[in-house]
Amino acid sequence: MLNINLDDLESKSDLELELEMQKLNLPDELKWENLTFTNDFIFGKIMRNITLCRELLQRVLPDIKIGRIVFPEVQKSSKDGFDELGVRFDFYVKSGDGTKIYNVEMQTVNKKNLPKRSRAYHISIGHEALNKYTVKKYDKMPTAFVIFICTFDLFKKGLHKYTFKNVCLEDKSLELGDGAVTIFLNAKGKQDDVSPELEHLLKFVAGKKVDGDPFIDKLDKELKFARKNSAWRRAYMMMSIREQSKIMEAEERAEKRGKKLGKELGIAIGEERG
Repeated sequence: MLNINLDDLESKSDLELELEMQKLNLPDELKWENLTFTNDFIFGKIMRNITLCRELLQRVLPDIKIGRIVFPEVQKSSKDGFDELGVRFDFYVKSGDGTKIYNVEMQTVNKKNLPKRSRAYHISIGHEALNKYTVKKYDKMPTAFVIFICTFDLFKKGLHKYTFKNVCLEDKSLELGDGAVTIFLNAKGKQDDVSPELEHLLKFVAGKKVDGDPFIDKLDKELKFARKNSAWRRAYMMMSIREQSKIMEAEERAEKRGKKLGKELGIAIGEERG
């Protein structure tokens, strides 16, 4: 276990946090100085820039005019980063008129569960809407876009973009119209299926060099700025320590349960033989 009181974490000096971070033995790609745009923490911080956030959404959704967007007054996060349903959002914004919600997630590891995770995000967004509107106002529920930016091809079709809506299986031209849209972006796409602007974004996500695109230049500049932001670095260290502590606690509990079961099984076998 980490030898630190998590309740007093915020009172620790940067040096004390750094020493605790060293004990975590994190892989090089998770060390602050090596974080890239695909890191959840960095991605979420950079996307707090409304201008960059709007441009990213516009590239993903070229058929929708992305006008004014706002961050909810009560952010979809808590001390541990989760909402009341246990879902944590990388970034979550609303259109200025409240008719659309955009939830964008960065995914670097294919855990084979993204389709069902997308359902969890839609449930959480819908839960918020239901708290706001009465049963008689279901028509007021916003259209929800859940967007995953993946560094891998989840569906192995070579597309840069996979868009899903609920359709009638008997007549696929008939959409349910429930306002739930799920998009999976693939940084390893090979098809000529998206705009050059979106392809540039996905190349940047893949760590490839992109020339002549002002938006990508701004993202790169923000990334370099982020690495120099001492407040963000401190927040990242505290988050890493909290999360690693939870992992270690879970592993310790599992180990204790394993030992207990093993002991009980050994006793049972001994009694049976006796």
